[in-house]
Amino acid sequence: MARNQGRTLSETDIQEFQSKLSKYSESKLRRLSQYFQPDIVYVIENIDLYTVLNELCFRKAIFAEEAQIYKTLAKQTDSSTAASLLVADVFDQNGDTVLKMWVSLFALQRIYSHPNLLGMLDEIIENGYNVLQEELLNEYGHHLPPDLKDCQQLLKDRLFNMTNNLKEYAAPGQSQGPQSFPISERYVELVVISERSFRKQVLHEALEAGELHEYHLRQKVQTGLERITPNRLFRWCFRSHRMPQSVLVTGVPGVGKTTLMQKFIFEWVNGKHYQKFAFIFFFKFRELKQNDKDTQTSLELLILQEYPFLREKLGMILEDPQKLLFIFDGLDESRCEVDLSSRGFQDLCVRPTQVNTTSSIVASLVKQTLLKGCCVLLTSRPFALQKVETGILHRSAEIVGFLSKEREGYFTKFYNNDAISSKVFQYVRDTGILYTLCYNPSYCWITCTALKPCFTKQAEKPLAPPKTVTQLFVSYISNILKNHTTESSCVATNFKGIGWLAEHGVRNRIFVFYNDDLSAFKVRPSMLLSGFMMESIQMDGKSEVTRSFLHLTIQEFWAAMVYYLDYTKERFKELIQTVTDCEDGRYEILLRFLAGLSHPPSRSQLETFLGRQFSAEATREVIKWLGEKVHQELESLKINKDKRKLMNMFCFLFESRNSSLVRDRVGQGTSLDFSEYYLTPVDCTILSYILGCCKETENLNLDSCFIQTEGLEKLTPVLYSIKELRLNRNDLKDAGIDAICQALKSPQCRIQSLGLQSNILTGDCCEKLASAILENKSLVDLDLAKNKIRDHGLPILLSVFDGPHCIIHTLSLQENGLSNQSCQTLLKISDSGSLKTLDLRGNLFTDECAGDMQYLILTCTSLTEIRLGMNDFTPKTEEHLQSLGADRPGLDIRMG
Repeated sequence: MARNQGRTLSETDIQEFQSKLSKYSESKLRRLSQYFQPDIVYVIENIDLYTVLNELCFRKAIFAEEAQIYKTLAKQTDSSTAASLLVADVFDQNGDTVLKMWVSLFALQRIYSHPNLLGMLDEIIENGYNVLQEELLNEYGHHLPPDLKDCQQLLKDRLFNMTNNLKEYAAPGQSQGPQSFPISERYVELVVISERSFRKQVLHEALEAGELHEYHLRQKVQTGLERITPNRLFRWCFRSHRMPQSVLVTGVPGVGKTTLMQKFIFEWVNGKHYQKFAFIFFFKFRELKQNDKDTQTSLELLILQEYPFLREKLGMILEDPQKLLFIFDGLDESRCEVDLSSRGFQDLCVRPTQVNTTSSIVASLVKQTLLKGCCVLLTSRPFALQKVETGILHRSAEIVGFLSKEREGYFTKFYNNDAISSKVFQYVRDTGILYTLCYNPSYCWITCTALKPCFTKQAEKPLAPPKTVTQLFVSYISNILKNHTTESSCVATNFKGIGWLAEHGVRNRIFVFYNDDLSAFKVRPSMLLSGFMMESIQMDGKSEVTRSFLHLTIQEFWAAMVYYLDYTKERFKELIQTVTDCEDGRYEILLRFLAGLSHPPSRSQLETFLGRQFSAEATREVIKWLGEKVHQELESLKINKDKRKLMNMFCFLFESRNSSLVRDRVGQGTSLDFSEYYLTPVDCTILSYILGCCKETENLNLDSCFIQTEGLEKLTPVLYSIKELRLNRNDLKDAGIDAICQALKSPQCRIQSLGLQSNILTGDCCEKLASAILENKSLVDLDLAKNKIRDHGLPILLSVFDGPHCIIHTLSLQENGLSNQSCQTLLKISDSGSLKTLDLRGNLFTDECAGDMQYLILTCTSLTEIRLGMNDFTPKTEEHLQSLGADRPGLDIRMG
C-alpha cells in the first residue's frame, strides 16, 4: 500500500491499514508510535500542518477547537513547535486516538508523497513486528559472554577517547595546534538526505553543493527529500525495501562526513543508538598505508593494527558478523580504486585471514563475500563515486550541510558571545556570498576565524571585513602568517613550495601528501606549515606522517597564489589551456582566487607579511585573460545560451573588484538575459556588482529566475539604473515590491518598462507601488498581468494617474480577478492624458458593466488600444463594444 507512488487510495485501503494496526496491543502500538515520533513530527512540519489538522478532525482524532489551538501556535511560533506539541498531545491520549493518528497519516498519501511519510508507513507495513524487536535490540544490545563483554568495553573506551572531543584548529594567534571541545557542546546537527543515485559532477563540488543547497532552501524542495538522522542510517529503507547492510554517506569536502561518523560512534559508545552492533571498527582511508597497490594485508591485521587489545578474542568476535559494523571514512582518499560494481567478484576475500589489498577487503565486506551479514558504512566525496553502482549499496545518503538555523547556531557556539556572534552572522548574511559558503561547516570555521579580528578587540586596529571569497582567505592566511613572523626568512621560499605542492594536488586530485611529496617540492615541515596542513600517522607500524590541507579550498588558494609568487608566462599559458580542456569543474575555485588576487588592495595584507609584491606581469596576464574570456562568453551567449558560463565569469569579475574591466568588457548600456536561469541570492549579489560597474543598463531580463525577495533585495542598489526591467514569473509576492519601490523612488531612476507578470502580487501591495510611481518620472510601461490585484487594490493603483508626473502609456491588468465593481473604478482614468494601451483580458467583467466600459472607450481620448478578450461578455456585447471603434478613429478594440 505505501509503495503506491500514485497515491490513489480507496477507503478500503485505509480500512485495511487500520485493521493491520488494530492487531497490535495498545502497549505495542504506543511503543511503535514512540519509535516513529521524531519522523512523524518531521513529516507534519514539512508537509502542511493545516491539512494534517483537517484530516485529524475528519478522523475524529482531535476536535476543531483543538485544531485551532495548534494553528494559532504555528502562527505565533513555527510549524515545528506546533507539530511537536500536536504529536505529543495525541500520543498522550488513549490507544484509539493514537490509531486514528496513524490512519490519518496513511490517508495523507493521497495528497503528499513525502518520502519520510512513505518510508515510515512502508516500514510499518512491511516490517512492523520486526521494528519492535529491532528497537529493543538497539536499546539493550546482544547478550555477550563476560570475556567478550570485557572486550567490548575496552573497544568502547578506546572509541570514547577518540570521539569525545571535537578537534578544531585554533584561530591564529590564540594557541598552537588544535583545540578540543566536548562533542556534545560543539556539535551542530547536519542535514542528511537520501540519494537515489549519484549525480554526475560537472562543477566544482563545493560550488555545486552550495547552489543546490540554496535551491533546496529557497524552493523548500527539502520537503520532498528523505531526511535521515544518524540513528536512522541502518533503519528500514523503503527504496530498497530492506534493512540496509551497506550504507554510503557522501558530501563535498568539509561538509562534515568525518564529524558525522564521530558523532555516530560517540552516541553508540554511550548507548544512545544501535546497540545491535556489539563491535564497531572505525578506519580512516588516509591512515591506511595499505592503500598502495603493492601492499597487502588481511582484515584481521587491519583490525589488530588499530585495536591490538582484541587479539586474543578477535576470532570469536568475527564469528558473529551480524553483530559487527565496519566504518571506512574517506573512500576518495584511497590510493587505489575500490571496486563497488556488480562485477569484479573474482579477486575478493572470503576469510578474515586472507591477504589482499585494503581496497579488495573493503569491497569484499560490502559485497558480503567476507563476513556475510556484517554492516559497512562508507564516506566519500562525490567525485570518487563515478564508478560506484548504487545497486551494490542498500542506502546512499548525502550530507547537505547547514540550513540557516544551523549556521547561526555554529556562529553562536564558535564565538561564545551572543552580541559578537549576532553581529558577525548578520554581516555574513548581508554579504551574501560568504553566507552561502557557510552551508559547509568548514567554511563556517574559516569564516568565523577570518572575521574574528574584524569584530573583536584582539586586533590592534579595526580591520575592514572581507566582501569576497578571496578577501576572506587572504584575511585567514594573513592571520596565520602574523603569528609565524619568526620564520619570515623562509616564508617566501616555503610559500612557493607549498603553492606548487597544492597546485599539483588540485591538478591530480591529490589531497593526502607524503614526505616524498614535500621533498619533491622543497617544502620544509615547520610551524608555518602546521598552520595550513594537518598531520596523520599511517597505520603501518612505521609511523610515517602524511599531511593534507585543512580544507580543499585552502589548497586551491595556495595553488592560485603561487602563480603570482613564481610567475612564468609559459606556466600561466599552460594552466589556462588545461582549464580550457577541463570539463569537471575542478579549477573553478582556483580561478576565482586567481581573479581575486589580481586586485592589489585584496592581496595587500599578504604582500606585507611576505615583504614583496606579487608579480605585476602575472596581474596583467590575469586581467587580460579575464577580459578576453568575458567577451568570449558574452558573444557565445548569443549562440548557445549557456548562461551558467557567463555567470561563472561574472563571479571572477566580482572577485577581481576591477570595475574598469567590467565597464570595458560588459559595457555601459548593455542588455543581459538570464531568463529561465535559476538565480541564487549569491548570483544576485554578483549581478548587482556587475550592473553597478556598468552604471546604466538598457535591458535586464530576469523572467522565470525564481529570484525571490532575498535575491531581489541584493539587486536593490542597481535596479534604478535599468531602462527595461523584466521580473515576470518569479513568485515574488507582496514582500518583493519593496525593492522595486525603492528603485522607482530614486531621483536617478531610468526604469521605463517594468514587467511584473505572474508574481502573486495582491491588492495589499498597491499602496506602496502607487506611492512609488507617484514620485517616479520615468515609468512608461507597467505589466501587472496574472497577479491578484482584484477590486480592492485597483482604486489605489489607479490613483497614480492623478499625479502630475504620471507618463504611463501601457498598463496590463490581464487576469487580475477584476469584477464589474472595478469597471466603475476604471472610469477614473478617462481623464488620463498619457494612457495609450490598456489590457483587461481574462477578468470577470460581464454584460452588467457594458455601459461603463462603453463610457471608458468613448471618453478616454488618449487610448489607442484596449484589450477585452476572455471576459464574461456575451457575443452580442463583445460585438457592440468592438463596434465603438468606428466612433473613435485610431482606437483598436481587441476581443481576441
